[in-house]
Amino acid sequence: MKIVVDLNRCQGYAQCAFLAPQVFEMHGEEALLYTPLAPEHERERVRRAAAACPVQAILVEEETGPDVR
Repeated sequence: MKIVVDLNRCQGYAQCAFLAPQVFEMHGEEALLYTPLAPEHERERVRRAAAACPVQAILVEEETGPDVR
């Protein structure tokens, strides 16, 4: 699972950091840090975090095909 966050769109609401703290982390009050490749066990949390983003700044790309890990 690949994650891309539009940091220009992100407003720092931190819903993602609350729902998937192993993948998303707020640095200060406005800067978001995130892991662009989510581990297998975090996938459902990442999906929920993306859905909860008030400004829809999180894009989740599911890996498909023979290279899926």
